[in-house]
Amino acid sequence: MAKATRVSFGEELAELGASHPELVVFDADLSKSTQSQMFAERYPARFYEMGIQEHNMIGAAAGMALSGKKPFICSFSTFVVGRFEVIRMSIGYTDTPVTIVGTHCGVAIGEDGYSQMALEDIALMRTLPNMAVIQPADDRETKAAVRFLATYDQPAFLRLTRQGVEEVHDESYEFRFGKADTLKDGTDAVMFTTGGVVMHSLKAAEQLEQKGLSIRVVNIHTIAPLDVDAVVQAAKETGRVITVEDHSVIGGLGGAVAEVLGEHHPTRMKRIGMQSYGRSGSPTDLYRHFGLDADGIRDQVESFLHTS
Repeated sequence: MAKATRVSFGEELAELGASHPELVVFDADLSKSTQSQMFAERYPARFYEMGIQEHNMIGAAAGMALSGKKPFICSFSTFVVGRFEVIRMSIGYTDTPVTIVGTHCGVAIGEDGYSQMALEDIALMRTLPNMAVIQPADDRETKAAVRFLATYDQPAFLRLTRQGVEEVHDESYEFRFGKADTLKDGTDAVMFTTGGVVMHSLKAAEQLEQKGLSIRVVNIHTIAPLDVDAVVQAAKETGRVITVEDHSVIGGLGGAVAEVLGEHHPTRMKRIGMQSYGRSGSPTDLYRHFGLDADGIRDQVESFLHTS
């Protein structure tokens, strides 16, 4: 059953509160949407509703972290990352172990439109040299990532969906920070994918398999630090690279992979993602319009492979 990764986050954070008394949670007037309200209901003394004051929330959380607490700060990704200069100085430069949780990322948030869509947040956050950037693909991966982040001792950014996403992992899954997660093997090309479009990428690869094209699918849950060795090895083994993301192709996963290949192993590459501002519409219609559903990904990959 499809489940939003923001819901998985809220559930796991509330569970961790009992075993991690140092956990404190901040929200900027969106706790029902970010799902931090689950933690607030169980541990009201460790929850801080800051109102629409993201600057203040970031600074207060940094102070708590420097005093020995482990803060998670939550808002729509476009709002919290929009305070980049405060994150840069209060969290990044001071190297405080604050986890920034940005929900409602990408065009799949739907009818609220571009003003609510974070399409540039990864690009900003990965410029900070000590900022981990994690984008899980499903319920299991989200909960495992939250457990990891509860004890992670550096700044981190966790990017989560509003829409439900299907499971791509089974009960044997283990989250490995900074390591690529191969979901399907293939020899004709490798498709690196992340977040809400991972299942669509898998379905596209399965459709291409029926056309005689063997596509490796690799889930990149940790965009920073990127698994450089895995990216280079897959490029060498397949000869052609595709990236798929619900984010701008500039500075996101596509940008990160292109930087690695440019430095280590120049390879023919296709970046699939956002190249314009978002629009208002249903998540299904928007993914179809921007070529981020399974059919759209399939068609773009097939065209690339037949012309490269």
